[in-house]
Amino acid sequence: MSTRQDWGARGEQHERSNGNLEREEHVDRHDGDSVVDIATVAQNAQRAQDTAIEQRAEGKPEKPMHALASMLGPAFVAAVAYVDPGNVAANLTSGARYGYLLVWVLVLANCMSVLIQYQASKLGIVTGKSLPQILGDRLGNGGRFLFFAQAEVIAIATDLAEVIGGAIALNLLFNLPLLLGGVVIGAVSTVLLFFQGGATHKIFERLVIGLLLVITFGFIAGLFIDPPNPLKVAEGLIPRFTDGASVLMATSMLGATVMPHAIYLHSTLVNDHYAQRKHKPSIKEMLHGSRIDVVWALALAGTVNICLLVLAANSLHGMTGTDTIEGAQHAIAQVLGPTVGTIFSIGLLASSLSSTSVGTYAGSEIMKGLLHWNVPMWACRITTLVPALFVLALSNNPTEALVIGQVILSIGIPFAIIPLMSYTHNRDLMGKYVDSTAKHVLCIAVVVVIVLLNVLLIALTFMGKA
Repeated sequence: MSTRQDWGARGEQHERSNGNLEREEHVDRHDGDSVVDIATVAQNAQRAQDTAIEQRAEGKPEKPMHALASMLGPAFVAAVAYVDPGNVAANLTSGARYGYLLVWVLVLANCMSVLIQYQASKLGIVTGKSLPQILGDRLGNGGRFLFFAQAEVIAIATDLAEVIGGAIALNLLFNLPLLLGGVVIGAVSTVLLFFQGGATHKIFERLVIGLLLVITFGFIAGLFIDPPNPLKVAEGLIPRFTDGASVLMATSMLGATVMPHAIYLHSTLVNDHYAQRKHKPSIKEMLHGSRIDVVWALALAGTVNICLLVLAANSLHGMTGTDTIEGAQHAIAQVLGPTVGTIFSIGLLASSLSSTSVGTYAGSEIMKGLLHWNVPMWACRITTLVPALFVLALSNNPTEALVIGQVILSIGIPFAIIPLMSYTHNRDLMGKYVDSTAKHVLCIAVVVVIVLLNVLLIALTFMGKA
């Protein structure tokens, strides 16, 4: 009995199999690729469904523009370094001395900064680590400490310019003594840093971007009162020099293009930006968003720098006493009115607060990546603030300290950009996102130009010709 049942079951199974084969053959006769197509369509539908679920879980809007907006921010924070008081002083001096002659220098400098900052963000996105972390993983104990030592000196020199600029702004606005103004800048910037990291990191980004907008308005307001001649500005786009002094000024402007701490920090910011999210966009999406983020942010910072030079060229050209920030502000107030002078001082204050906060943030990340020390942010703030306060207390001309700070800053630039360009061309680190040979050659050319210009600037400074 059981044998007949087994044979019956096998017969039914055989008939079902034959039926399935006949149906498959029928399908194949009508369309040989339909089975594959159906499977492919099903897989694509499943992927689309999974993507939609992930987007809803992450709270991502469906519109691509909104999704892109959620990726913006890291480059704007890093861009603050390009509109710090040191750059303000250099651009005003250039415009007051040479008029529109060196506008092209700032345009070229800004193009190089776009490339460099994107490389920093790319390294962070692809590897998931910051440049200091990668250096810390690859250097020995002695190398890590020496690299940290030079980076910390650069951070102190950078903060020197930023705190001094803020102290000068408070002196211009409220007649505060420079030392007291430096203390106020240190205290307020420390409060800003409390929002850095964790669940409040987005707030920190928005505060810094808000200050960047204040900087933009503060530094370009004078152009609305006394608009420049567009033809003269266009003439400034033609590369040329008038004498050896203008060559030296162009060299210092190009040499100060790169901010080492902005490179270190940007490679961190692109990951901190998503730290509190359950899911990150894909690497390809993040790189796309970062490209737009960098272009927009550096375009804004570059515009501010160019507007400062144009403002000085249009309103201060030929005037004496504009070699200091205070002198330039007084000249602006004299020519364009006290209201514009006050707005300029507010922009200078915002520049100081934002750039010193970002600089301290960078110093903390450098220490964490190279030495693996999680030092409290307030301790990092004190480390870079005390030297600046010391200079404010003893120096009769703080603007001279800005010049010295720029020279020290130049020394640290090769230590940032050479490893950066080397790592983005390392296939073991970057995988399929490694730089192409053509792009690597371009990067090397930019590195060589910047390093040679900085070496020249340092040599001329020590020779007393800068």
